[in-house]
Amino acid sequence: MGKKPTLKLPPVVAELQPASLDIWDKKYRLVSKQGEPVDHSVEDTFSRVAHALADVEQPEVRGYWAKQFAWALHNGAMPAGRILSNAGAGEHKPATSTINCTVSGTIHDSMDAILTSVREAGLTLKGGSGIGYEFSTLRPRGAFVAGAGASTSGPLTFMDIFDKMCATVASAGGRRGAQMGTFDIAHPDVEDFIGAKREDGRLRQFNLSLLINDAFLSAVRNNEDWSLVFPVMQCELTELDLNDPEQVLWREWPIHEGYQVDAEGLVACRVYKRIKARKLWNRIMASNYDFAEPGFILIDRGNELNNNWWCENLRASNPCGEQLLPPYGACNLGSINLTRFVRDPFTEHATFDWASYRNVVSVFTRMLDNVVEINGLALERQRDEILAKRRHGMGFLGLGSTMVMMGLHYGSPASCEFAEEVTKQLALEGWRTALTLAKEKGAAPILNQSVCVTGEMLRKRPEMVADGIKAGDVIPARVLHATYSRYMQRIATLDPDLVAALAETGARFTHHSSVAPTGTIALSLGNNASNGIEPSFAHRYSRNVIREGKKSKESVEVLSYELLAYRALVNPDASPDAVSGENCLPDYFVSADSITPQCHIDVQAAAQKWIDSSISKTVNVPTDIPFENFQGIYRYAAESGLKGCTTFRFNPAAFSGVLVREQDLASTEYVFTLEDGSEVRAKGNEQIEYDGEMHSAANLFDALKEGYYGKL
Repeated sequence: MGKKPTLKLPPVVAELQPASLDIWDKKYRLVSKQGEPVDHSVEDTFSRVAHALADVEQPEVRGYWAKQFAWALHNGAMPAGRILSNAGAGEHKPATSTINCTVSGTIHDSMDAILTSVREAGLTLKGGSGIGYEFSTLRPRGAFVAGAGASTSGPLTFMDIFDKMCATVASAGGRRGAQMGTFDIAHPDVEDFIGAKREDGRLRQFNLSLLINDAFLSAVRNNEDWSLVFPVMQCELTELDLNDPEQVLWREWPIHEGYQVDAEGLVACRVYKRIKARKLWNRIMASNYDFAEPGFILIDRGNELNNNWWCENLRASNPCGEQLLPPYGACNLGSINLTRFVRDPFTEHATFDWASYRNVVSVFTRMLDNVVEINGLALERQRDEILAKRRHGMGFLGLGSTMVMMGLHYGSPASCEFAEEVTKQLALEGWRTALTLAKEKGAAPILNQSVCVTGEMLRKRPEMVADGIKAGDVIPARVLHATYSRYMQRIATLDPDLVAALAETGARFTHHSSVAPTGTIALSLGNNASNGIEPSFAHRYSRNVIREGKKSKESVEVLSYELLAYRALVNPDASPDAVSGENCLPDYFVSADSITPQCHIDVQAAAQKWIDSSISKTVNVPTDIPFENFQGIYRYAAESGLKGCTTFRFNPAAFSGVLVREQDLASTEYVFTLEDGSEVRAKGNEQIEYDGEMHSAANLFDALKEGYYGKL
């Protein structure tokens, strides 16, 4: 019946601050159809979730597991928002999902297929799940459409349709719709994609990421030309010489129907344009400097390290980038609050309770596996996909806060060692539980299949040839997963017997870990512990939140968890504003933009080694960072082994962001032009009365500029 925890974890060191309770009340507390509270406390929320997940177990052990799941929830296990909000809530909101993230089916290049994808996305968002899409499967702007007898307007205009749909469809459980749009770096419209968000109010329901491949990075390093291409329709073949690389390049493509495909599965692509790779790279960097997008996904690396390497081609991710998923893929997420395992914080004896941490990982892994059974996904193909592979995305929150409590400087060698150990222990305990669950309940169905080996598989894994495997041989999928995935090969260096047993029995799930951004979870039930893998944004700052009935976002002041804990345990008068004296915080109280970009990336790289999916990470940089210093961040990220990277620089000319430091608001002037042409000037943190309501100048400016004033 599993491992019963023997160590009692200490209580939290600080009570939930008002902003934290407010988020729980608005997002995760269950209310009846009449608006009456069903959850009267956070403990009620935990009890509801624990019993809903335990009901998946056999009747005779449900009571036991309900207690174990409640124990885990009270001691650091933090299911993602859809689980907290919707598990056990069927009586009050039956058409909701417990799954946070999904990916669309591949969008084929026809009006019927595009509109079908819009419908499917609308149903997915309505159920409460975010969704990602790849849009570079659509023909470039100006390409001729034979059926319509006209030229297409290109992928970006179709993205506008998805954007408006997302803004219109109410997402269940009080969550605004979340979308990710990915785009191939070789698509002829890539420059339009890079600059899409420079237009006020455009694609604001999307995060954007470029699919960067190894060939492009090589072209940047060597200052080579880069070809922008798109597949050739078979009806257009007579116009081109397929053997002339100036006209046609053969490359991998997610769609084969209607295109010319060679014996190796490569698709003929027309060369539309050539551009210097460094010029394109610099344009990406300039857009990130000004608008924080698009991020990039190193898609070759993501596919090379995918546990399901033999049966998936990853081209899209969930809205925050921590889960690369196949068409109709879905993943259930959860994070462990690392601050709960610090013993003797802020002292020279501070330690991390690894035994208790491993116990929570084990129980929480079983909980997430049970979430698969009550997924509530809107589409049959989504349900089929998650039941076949049973993907998990367990990660953590509070890493930065934990480092502060242990006296570690975020980004130092010691902190990187700690980050790696956290993910290593997460991985080992998770995969040991995967074996236990497989023996008890069965392996993921896809791992019970037999697979006919292809030449392409042997090219991807030459060690299979060395093992005597030939094209046409039939071998179990569980062997391809455990023995030949690059990630499981890494796990085998720590515990070869475990991996051998997984190859023999199969794992309960194909993927176990990812690190999500955990924004509202960390703020609410984590009492503003640092998000995911991040350091705390600041130790006192404003968070912009959406209030029902309010016409702009509201600024709410919050304090970091480590500051609350330090005040509770060490000095009640400690202040992030003190620069000297007894109330000054120790020097290890760092914040996101006081750390060099290299330190951000070093911590992410240390953690990524043992995370089998991806990590959502934002490298916060100061507003005044010189562009020449900024543009090397992404290259350093690629060289450090990451699967992707995102940056954020406060830029009031573009937007303020969700999290804002008081000093940034106080030093930024916003200019409002009235109907008579006169101007009103105000600092970002000043309050302005407008349309019968009080607004901060920064939030009112954003709402009017972006066009969401009165539409929240």
